[in-house]
Amino acid sequence: MIPKNAELLKQGFNVEEQPTYTYRMDPGNDAIRGYVDGIDAMEQAIYKILSTQRYQYIIYSWNYGIELKDLFGQPVSYVCPELERRIREALLWDTRIEEVGDFKFDTSKRGTVHVSFKAYTAFGEIGIEKEVDI
Repeated sequence: MIPKNAELLKQGFNVEEQPTYTYRMDPGNDAIRGYVDGIDAMEQAIYKILSTQRYQYIIYSWNYGIELKDLFGQPVSYVCPELERRIREALLWDTRIEEVGDFKFDTSKRGTVHVSFKAYTAFGEIGIEKEVDI
């Protein structure tokens, strides 16, 4: 059913990008100190996305975070390509992240996969590293 005032739907809308200015997290000291913006804020946003288990917390949308728990106990041959897919999926929901690539996996430490990759954002390129227990 089309509403009677369908002309409202034809009006032009301006879409504004939200600023990246936010609080600076200091995870090493369990503190929040000052503010960050631009590429530093993006690095922090990526850290937060990859540190949040998807579907675990009702405060976050189901699109936020990454699923890692079910990778525990799986063979490395499954974990590496699946981890790459899940990282891409988790990060590309953020419209400021344009591409995720250059994945490298280190499986030399037993029970752990160390992944490094690059996130190409609206503010520049960011190198990221993450360890996942398997």
